[in-house]
Amino acid sequence: MNAYGYRALDAGGRTRKGAIEADTPRAARSLLRERGLIALELQPLASSGAQQGGRPARGLAPTELALMTRQLATLIDSGLPVEQALAAVAAGLGQGRVAGLVLAVRAGITEGRSLADALGDFPRAFPDLYVATVAAGERSGLLAPVFERLAEYTEARQQLRQKIALALFYPLLLGCVATGVVLVLLTWVVPQVTGVFASLHQELPPLTRGLIAVADFLRARGWMLGAVLLAGLIGLLRLRRIGAVREWLDAQYLRLPLFGRLQRALDAARCMRTFSILITSGVSMLEALRIAAQVVSSVPIRHSLLLAAVRVREGASLSSALRDSGQFPAMTVQLLASGEASGRLGVMAERAACQQEREAEMRLAALLALFEPVLILTLGGIVLLIVLAILLPIFDLNQLVH
Repeated sequence: MNAYGYRALDAGGRTRKGAIEADTPRAARSLLRERGLIALELQPLASSGAQQGGRPARGLAPTELALMTRQLATLIDSGLPVEQALAAVAAGLGQGRVAGLVLAVRAGITEGRSLADALGDFPRAFPDLYVATVAAGERSGLLAPVFERLAEYTEARQQLRQKIALALFYPLLLGCVATGVVLVLLTWVVPQVTGVFASLHQELPPLTRGLIAVADFLRARGWMLGAVLLAGLIGLLRLRRIGAVREWLDAQYLRLPLFGRLQRALDAARCMRTFSILITSGVSMLEALRIAAQVVSSVPIRHSLLLAAVRVREGASLSSALRDSGQFPAMTVQLLASGEASGRLGVMAERAACQQEREAEMRLAALLALFEPVLILTLGGIVLLIVLAILLPIFDLNQLVH
């Protein structure tokens, strides 16, 4: 049984997309005709590589991966065979792209391959962590508990992302509104008011002349300033693709008093949670460290994890290797040392991840609490300068009249 992605017309002339299982393309077209669909395009969903119709398979959104994993964990834990569980998940997802991906994985299993190998055909959808954990579960015969841990892991990561996104939404919105207010004042309100002063042929105060110059520049050359800022941003993003430049930038960022500690907490939480689920699922420590390094966004911290894997292979303890790197919080290192001493490394790594997530949330809340009054005071200061620049010439006129 193979999986095919299709694009077809229904009886109303609307285009439908989805996936279908059949032995051959002809059988797939026949099944579509039985459903009242006319196939316009039919492509096999590859089960022997990460290609679909000659194009790389698209990834899964964190929400989609979390939902699919939870459904699989529930079905497999109830005793349903993996093949039937995948079919049930695909049926529940409807006929969209995610359902097609699940059917492609199922097609690989019907060909006699393992679930981990079938998932590995789609690296953009299922990361190394996912595949390695499933492979360990298949080897140990504990696939149901492994999927339960994966479901908890993906849901925890999704919840952390949502918390960060919701926490950043209001400050970003406030910053955009403040920037818009200042631009409207400078490009529309200020020229309307200061135009009256120009007709009086009176020497204006320096603050007023500066404000008029800024307003004139924004009206006449504002697009140039925007182009320069956009070009600078694009250039910085391109420079970050160079390994040495990105490592230097990340190292400087980690030295910042507030932002650096927040980044360390976030990366420590990510890698410890990943390391925990791999270790408790039966993956070797060296492989777990290699995969955990991939989820870390900061290059210096990633390098410290890879170096720790080398030292562990040479006989050093994990906690001492991470302590010597100087990149991990002391609490995380202490919990790992306790886990190594008690033989509960996976449990203590999970505890370290939870502790670092709480610390990251507290630091993020502190930063946002600091950001809001700073932004309000900055906006108030800019508005005060604009008001003073407008009022000073009026005061001078009153003195001349008297």
